Amino acid sequence: MFTQAKVNRNVLEEEDMKLMTLEEFLDWYPDGYGRFELHNGVIITMQPTGTHEQVAGFLALELGVEIKRLNLPFFIPRQGIIKAIDSDKSGYIPDVMVLDSNALINEPMWKKRSTITQGISIKLAIEVVSTNWQDDYLMKLGEYEKIGIGEYWIIDYLGLGGRRYIGDPKQPTISVYYLVEGEYTVELFRGQDLVRSLAFPELNLVAEQIVQIGQ
Repeated sequence: MFTQAKVNRNVLEEEDMKLMTLEEFLDWYPDGYGRFELHNGVIITMQPTGTHEQVAGFLALELGVEIKRLNLPFFIPRQGIIKAIDSDKSGYIPDVMVLDSNALINEPMWKKRSTITQGISIKLAIEVVSTNWQDDYLMKLGEYEKIGIGEYWIIDYLGLGGRRYIGDPKQPTISVYYLVEGEYTVELFRGQDLVRSLAFPELNLVAEQIVQIGQ
């Protein structure tokens, strides 16, 4: 998840008067300029560091190679929004998202809005942790679970997350959440651990490979 700044509070004074719906947000979204999310009606601009982008880019490349190698019906969109399941005032953009091409026929907002409404369409969502780690470990973890995303990675290459999530002492950790009977279970990967993915069971990726990109 990118470092955040509040766009509407600093730039769009008129938007301070009321909270935006997702439809209004999508109408407002400036094509080709910036990257934004909607959190409970509030527009948030995402400001990635160069290192953050390197980590996300590395993961997208590795997953893309695996998709091509196995000829899977998946793809990684340049940018796509996930609609909150129980709110019309929230939408999220994962740092990396793998979509099932075959499932998009059942996505009513995809063709015109690049927006996903059903967890079954998402094979994997990845967030790269920045200083606002609570968004990834608290808000998005809960939202992605409710939406029904089968697999969610949190890439904490600096070990910023709370101790209840990554342990004590804090250290760089890859947390992989798997959806089991509607609830997430988690495995933690560090050092030379091979990251286990249900979406990509043949993926050969060691935790330290990811962490080193961010050093």
